[in-house]
Amino acid sequence: MKQILLALAVAVAAVSPLGARTFGPLVTPTEIEAAAPAPIILDTRGPAYEQGHIPGAISAPYGLFRGPAENPGALVPVDELQSRLRTLGLTKDRPIVIVHQGKDDSDFGSAARVYWTLKSSGFTDLSILNGGMNAWLAAGLPVETEKVVPVPSDVTITFSDEWLATTDDVAKIVEGKETAQLIDARPTPFFEGKQAHEVASRPGTLPGAESVPHSQFFVGGSPAIGGETTAKDVAAKLGLKQGEEVVSFCNTGHWAATDWFALSELAGVPDVKLYPDSMVGYSQTDLPMQNTPGLWQNLKRQLGGN
Repeated sequence: MKQILLALAVAVAAVSPLGARTFGPLVTPTEIEAAAPAPIILDTRGPAYEQGHIPGAISAPYGLFRGPAENPGALVPVDELQSRLRTLGLTKDRPIVIVHQGKDDSDFGSAARVYWTLKSSGFTDLSILNGGMNAWLAAGLPVETEKVVPVPSDVTITFSDEWLATTDDVAKIVEGKETAQLIDARPTPFFEGKQAHEVASRPGTLPGAESVPHSQFFVGGSPAIGGETTAKDVAAKLGLKQGEEVVSFCNTGHWAATDWFALSELAGVPDVKLYPDSMVGYSQTDLPMQNTPGLWQNLKRQLGGN
């Protein structure tokens, strides 16, 4: 029955004219509830999906959009990504809403990374449920536990580099061959080299980077990201120059996706790119870094000293 209903929804959407986005970069639970026809809802929470999800939501665990354990921020090869999106039943003629748990501001990065991946793959009608599944539950809206089996699609993707910065791109910026503003989305201890991701080869940040923790885009510790005004306020503080490229990075392209989303999709800053490999990938090269502690300090850090 679930497959039949999903197929009918696809058929209805197929005759709907393409045009403006159905919602916006952010959507509320009540907007989703009132939408007709219903959007494709991608639930990125993994096992939590089985405990209760938005009716009709498709389970699309965050790991489907991530790289291997040794470099989680790496891109999924395009042919493999296309296969996964087809299995999820995604098409470019229906709006897609991405749902994370919404437990804190860090959690938002998973939805933002999936959004960035889909946008780079050619999907245009994309939104994130602000506040995630927790916001849906707080609104008292219905949930179901029955798994939705999507009807596979034949969607074709071409991955765009319009919002992508590679290690080679970043190396040119670090070496002064190209100009861009590098922003470090990690909490301050990572930027200062006092903390590092478990699979990073060394702590520190990119030379010349500015610390812009992802949490700045959330108001009062809320798990719901601030809107356009908040994002524009942060952008103004950065003093971005007209026409200057911005590259957002973190450890594995998770927190950086939040900075990218806020600046690109909410504040409307042009030419914002995400460096998905981020510091885990970069630290595995011999390229220079900043705020990297000396050998003794780094050993103390690894042993849990101050």
